Amino acid sequence: MTKDIHSLIIAIDGHSSCGKSTVAKDLARLLKIAYIDTGAMYRAVTLYALRKNLIVNGKIDEDGLKSSLDDIDIRFRTNLNKGTNDTWLNGENVEAEIRNLEVSNNVSPISALGFVRKRLVELQQLMGEKGGVVLDGRDIGTVVFPNADLKIFMTAAPEIRAQRRFDEMKAKGQNPSFEEVLKNVEERDLMDSTRKESPLRQAEDAVVLDNSQLSPQEQLDWILDQLTEMGVDISKR
Repeated sequence: MTKDIHSLIIAIDGHSSCGKSTVAKDLARLLKIAYIDTGAMYRAVTLYALRKNLIVNGKIDEDGLKSSLDDIDIRFRTNLNKGTNDTWLNGENVEAEIRNLEVSNNVSPISALGFVRKRLVELQQLMGEKGGVVLDGRDIGTVVFPNADLKIFMTAAPEIRAQRRFDEMKAKGQNPSFEEVLKNVEERDLMDSTRKESPLRQAEDAVVLDNSQLSPQEQLDWILDQLTEMGVDISKR
């Protein structure tokens, strides 16, 4: 039986800086379904906490953040000028700011907080409950949508991921050192995989995509092949 693209839930999990968001955006655009960048949601909460001085010298004011959750409004809006899906925090486009190194260095501890995860998982499930959606993050296939139609676990060598992030940040006018970026990637891997709340792990029924040597188009073609094997007619979109 052919599966309807617009009822699909596609979960893409994996390590930081392995291109999950890029391939998820490309896939959603190609299939004409919605894209939810769950990592951006955690980054937006992190940015809020930094701005409100709820993170000082790496220490999080958990009580203050918990009491502020209802004041944090996160939305995704299409940027018609750039053709991107931007993250808005309390009415402000913060897509560029949530990608800086300060946010990157603090997002894993924020993501490890149970009350933050509970709130954002609820929002993600609400956004994607009707299907026709691609989500990427750390726990989509294990916690947010364990019954997703297709689960993909993406990875790549740390040095390759660090180089990609380094190039991306340089292109945006930021000036980190490669060593700083690599250290951040390795620290996030450790924190994401060992945290108590929803640790990063491969779902038992996920297919692994190691994109160390793959171009964005090759990754996209690989995922389309997976959908075709599932019985999805990708021409009907």
